[in-house]
Amino acid sequence: MTNNKKILLAYRPVGMPDQSHFNTIETNVPELIDGEVLIKSLYISVDPYMRGRMSDTKSYAKPYEVGKPFIGGIVGQVIESKNPKYKVNSFVEGRMEWAEYNVSNGSNIRKIDPEIAPITTALHVLGMPGLTAYFGLLYIGQPKEGETVVVSGASGAVGTIVGQIAKLKGCRVVGIAGAEEKCSFLTNELGFDAAINYKTTPDLYNELAKACPNGVDVYFDNVGGTVTDEVMKLINFQSRTVICGQISQYNLENPEMGPSILGQLLKTSSLVKGFIVSDYADHNKEGLTMLAKWVREGKIQYRENVIEGFENTVDAFLGLFRGENIGKQLVKISEPTIKD
Repeated sequence: MTNNKKILLAYRPVGMPDQSHFNTIETNVPELIDGEVLIKSLYISVDPYMRGRMSDTKSYAKPYEVGKPFIGGIVGQVIESKNPKYKVNSFVEGRMEWAEYNVSNGSNIRKIDPEIAPITTALHVLGMPGLTAYFGLLYIGQPKEGETVVVSGASGAVGTIVGQIAKLKGCRVVGIAGAEEKCSFLTNELGFDAAINYKTTPDLYNELAKACPNGVDVYFDNVGGTVTDEVMKLINFQSRTVICGQISQYNLENPEMGPSILGQLLKTSSLVKGFIVSDYADHNKEGLTMLAKWVREGKIQYRENVIEGFENTVDAFLGLFRGENIGKQLVKISEPTIKD
């Protein structure tokens, strides 16, 4: 029998979670039955939305159950198979337990081809974050050449892709991030036209106004809170605001109540729309095809922040809320098996 470590939700947090809210156990991997595969975890994705699932509140996804494993994006390698669709040594991505090994009947995984791009990209630019950026910006934001696009949380896995797609569409792109290193990355490496450090600027509205002399046509919001309050003061006629995340509010016991924006939306005939990536699942093939093309052509760059060791998964997750990552936060669990 193969030993298998799993990370469970110990109890629900109020405010910022810490290590005590997680519990690691060791179990045995069960014997496979027909149709199943055994997957060795290679990389685990940690994502801000997971914080919402730690709370017992109604949302677009069921809360994690106390005493049960966390579920998230994992890239793994099939090491045993009783399913003809998945060969031993092949690579897969899917929503699985935070564990060293997972058993799947094939319904929650997809094959990934390491010849197209590194396998880790299936967890960001060629996976859920990339599709989130693609659908949110193009289907809701609908940027037009010459327009100004503002992205909050711009140095994260989604924000970095949003900004680059907006540049491909001929837009002026302004990113908002929380460190000088992140701002430099956005402008010097990804081609953003401007980047603002919201943590150090004494007047965020004034800095935004200077960076957006023609106002804001599209706002891609990953942050919420006071950052969004200031951006909304600059929206143009028929602007589009895409609500993708509210990371500034996830760990607050009492979420902030910012200025009322309904009057501003009325005066500017503007749209605000929230979404989740699965809303556009029927278009995943289109999104992945275009994202892969842009990556292959060097038109979209990406960065990975990789922490090694299954035992460091929880700290990598908590680091998201400390603003430690640039680009996609991943945890490397093991090395792939070399194919024969």
